[in-house]
Amino acid sequence: MLRLSLVAFVAAVSLAAELPISGIAHIGFAVSDLEKARSFYTGVLGFEQAFEIKKPDGKIEMAFFKVNDTQYIELSPGLAPEQDDRMTHIAFETPDIEVLRQKLDQAGVKTPPQPGRGRDGNRNFSVRDPDGHRVEFVQYMPGSWHTSARGQHVSARRISTHMLHLGITVANLDAAMKFYRDIFWYQEIWRGGPTDNELRYINMRIPSAAGGDYIEFMLHSERPTRQQLGSMHHLCLEVPDGTIQAAYRTAVERGAPKERSQPRVGRNGRWLMNLFDPDGTRTELMEPHPARK
Repeated sequence: MLRLSLVAFVAAVSLAAELPISGIAHIGFAVSDLEKARSFYTGVLGFEQAFEIKKPDGKIEMAFFKVNDTQYIELSPGLAPEQDDRMTHIAFETPDIEVLRQKLDQAGVKTPPQPGRGRDGNRNFSVRDPDGHRVEFVQYMPGSWHTSARGQHVSARRISTHMLHLGITVANLDAAMKFYRDIFWYQEIWRGGPTDNELRYINMRIPSAAGGDYIEFMLHSERPTRQQLGSMHHLCLEVPDGTIQAAYRTAVERGAPKERSQPRVGRNGRWLMNLFDPDGTRTELMEPHPARK
């Protein structure tokens, strides 16, 4: 039994280590008013809308705001007043979606028979994590909207050029670890909480992500409120070391509330600040290394 368990463990490690996942592709949020949301994501953060998907009646179904050539924020109008959770899904980029699908299927993850193709021209498929989050994988294809837009819609007004991590709620840590660590081989790089005696956050890095992209588990034991979900389901934008104060001044000049956005040193030792869109969804700005003492 010990030998079989060891063989199974080695096989799982080999499988996970070979998963072709190159980093964060996008995060999706539902918004109640796209124009008001645009005033935040373009007006405050400086991201240009690269393209959009329209419904048959001509109304916008989804708008894509570009962080860099491979990372986007997708906004979907139509957030209902009673809908507490604004995050629709998270997505990771892969250079070979069919190989990824096959390996996940071998690892016991329920996947579709084959990847689909979105209206944007890219290949994709989605799975559900233990907390029910839709996790999408996308391969940017030749001729797709994203590939054709390389080098375009990258405004000099961008407050950041890199989406460093995504925050997701986690109710069952063991189940999340089995999914993200044991299958995807995401590696824990930090854990902490509001106090030394409370665990609330765990950072899990994507091994093959050149930019150090990671996801952040936002642990909870009780059902989060609408306000808490807006903060827990978040995106984090990286700003260079020593520039958080400049980013703060820029955000305030563009209409961010002065007091609520004040930079501070977080529990991970890094300078950070928080901004919120009109629906209360949080965007965190963070320096990559701990502050000098």
